[in-house]
Amino acid sequence: MLTSRLIAKFNSYYAEKPVLTIMITNAILGGIADTVAQTLTTIRQKSLRQPGGVQKDDFISIEIHELDRKNPLSPVELIPPSRNLPPPFDFERLTRFMAYGFIMSPLQYHWFAFLSKSFPITKSAGFSAVSKRVACDQLMFSPVGLACFFTFMTVAEGGGRRAISRKFQDVYLPALKANWILWPAVQLLNFRLIPLQFQIPFVSTIGIAWTAYLSLTNSAEEA
Repeated sequence: MLTSRLIAKFNSYYAEKPVLTIMITNAILGGIADTVAQTLTTIRQKSLRQPGGVQKDDFISIEIHELDRKNPLSPVELIPPSRNLPPPFDFERLTRFMAYGFIMSPLQYHWFAFLSKSFPITKSAGFSAVSKRVACDQLMFSPVGLACFFTFMTVAEGGGRRAISRKFQDVYLPALKANWILWPAVQLLNFRLIPLQFQIPFVSTIGIAWTAYLSLTNSAEEA
């Protein structure tokens, strides 16, 4: 079975070079996430530019259109002049997301190892240890991780101190609040049931949707 073969391959590579294996895995999953985000953006713009707007039989466009109604954009942002339209696929942006996943992986690896050693899960201290891991992760690592993400992306896009400051003022706190809605439950499941070597890949897999959200948030702020 393909899944079992992939797991076996991952385990063998992880046993030899755990950090490098996590770095490559995160880079690939980060690329998948940004591809999803760019695809959603393309569908959104296409549906808004077509005659008559969103069609009734286009389920994806309808769902995105409902989101647009809650967070409307100006006409210039929705349908900018042709010279300002984004390319069909932004490979530079894809590279930035893959690079971020690659670079952050060693920090994630050592952080998860630290949590595992600091709060070992035993029969007598199962749920309490997991709860401590989740609390520590969400209150310490998540704010720092988001700060690293927006700083890295802004600098990689050519922005300076002003751009970083604006990014933090406009999108950091909403993204952090969204993080606290999603990730405590995910990490609770992760720390309780998933073996240590699969915890970061599990987070990265679930994080495809989260990274797509961050990608859309980051790119929306560029407009």
